[in-house]
Amino acid sequence: MRLILRLLAGIVIGALLGWVAPEPIVRVLITLKVILGSLIGFLIPFIILFFIASGISGLGKSSGRLLASAVGLAYASTILAGLLAFSVGIVGLPMLQTPGGTVEEVDSLDPYFRLEIAPPLDVITALATAFLLGIGIAWTQGTTLKSVVDESKRIVELTITAVVLPILPFYVGSIFAELAAGQAVWDTARMFVAVLAMVLVTQWIWLLIQYSIAGAFTGRNPLALLKNMLPAYVTALGTMSSAATIPVTLGSVKNNCRRENVVDFAVPVCAAIHLSGSMITIVLCSLAVMTMHAGLELPTLTQMLPAMLLLGLIMIAAPGVPGGAIVAALGVLTAVLGFSESAVGLMIALYMAQDGFGTATNVTGDGAINQILDRLAGRFEHGESASCGG
Repeated sequence: MRLILRLLAGIVIGALLGWVAPEPIVRVLITLKVILGSLIGFLIPFIILFFIASGISGLGKSSGRLLASAVGLAYASTILAGLLAFSVGIVGLPMLQTPGGTVEEVDSLDPYFRLEIAPPLDVITALATAFLLGIGIAWTQGTTLKSVVDESKRIVELTITAVVLPILPFYVGSIFAELAAGQAVWDTARMFVAVLAMVLVTQWIWLLIQYSIAGAFTGRNPLALLKNMLPAYVTALGTMSSAATIPVTLGSVKNNCRRENVVDFAVPVCAAIHLSGSMITIVLCSLAVMTMHAGLELPTLTQMLPAMLLLGLIMIAAPGVPGGAIVAALGVLTAVLGFSESAVGLMIALYMAQDGFGTATNVTGDGAINQILDRLAGRFEHGESASCGG
């Protein structure tokens, strides 16, 4: 919650400075934006490489059908949630746009200097390398490489926690200062509330869809299942972290399911890989930014689908901290969707404004996946038609 308040303060202060401050001060802020943006761009391939490689290598060769089912269900849920968000955005967002309500790139003011920190890998190369290392370590049981990957992951996670998240308010604030200097910030602000409301409604619709499917599969009342997940939903609103909510999620899911061993296994796995709420937010907010930004156009489904498939994989690497999903997703937004620095700033602001709700949707959706896994576990282990308890 503190990070959201600091981001909001950064937006307000940056916009005011861009509106009333003299040109030299605005140019200082634009210089800061360039430096911080370069640093964030430098870290993105490392996030993808080490987090995904570490996660895959940790699975080992002993993963069975239940793990494969959990991964498949979580990924399918995440992608389908993205498709729902895309459908809602394509229909609804153009109706929210007002004439002249687009954000132009500001070219009138230049930074005093540029400090370019070139990343050693592009996003796709980092993703391919992560899969190569992760699968290779899992199959060869290479302890040396596993230790290197895990230690590197911890270094990157520490850098995100100690450096990236604290500078995000300054980065977003400097972008809004640039927009205000170009008289574009007020046009941008008009759509924020409507977009965030659209995100929340879409997330709630997706939860109803998930639990309707789980209820049909297990023969349970979907609304009763959802009611038992309310403690996890409310807790995730405050923690903004699926990992930090795991203890409460375990208790909520166990109220719905009989097999505690399945719940103890599946809840932590889903907390790491099931990100349907975050996917809805990123897809809808990215479409909103494209609608607002004069330099971007709304994509077709064939253009957006590859980005969603990559997002579903890359967000698995998201650090377990508030805002981790959007940090991990920046590579796709810039490399695949062509987001500029100002578009990235708008995206971060939109995403962080509802981060708690996205996390709450992720966590609550984990309960629906656990319902299905509990039923499947009976079939896998004993061939019985077992289901969650009543």
